[in-house]
Amino acid sequence: MSLFIIILLVLFFGYAIALVLANNSEIAVNLLFSQVPTTNLGLLLVLTIALGVFIGILLSVLLFRVLQNKLQIRRLYKEKAELQAKLDEANVVIEHSRQSHVLANETKITSPKTITTIETDTHSL
Repeated sequence: MSLFIIILLVLFFGYAIALVLANNSEIAVNLLFSQVPTTNLGLLLVLTIALGVFIGILLSVLLFRVLQNKLQIRRLYKEKAELQAKLDEANVVIEHSRQSHVLANETKITSPKTITTIETDTHSL
């Protein structure tokens, strides 16, 4: 990968030199708020291309980060929904077991009383 980048930089540098040599006329540049002294047209083209590439790389990196963050947010929302469903399911199971435990305790408590009542009734006869 680094060899590819080196070759790309050498080609860009060669293109820049050829552009400067091919466009050697002097021009004046008006920057709206200031006037730049006359500069070589080829040099101005190379600086403009370099500035455009630099701004394009910055924007693409920022855009990539934004898209990466959106994907991560979407994944986290999905994970949150799955965990919430598991939590709801666990709460239902806990509530069901608590209710069955309460019913079992109520049955244990009421059963001896009814047996005692039946025994008392038979003794009184």
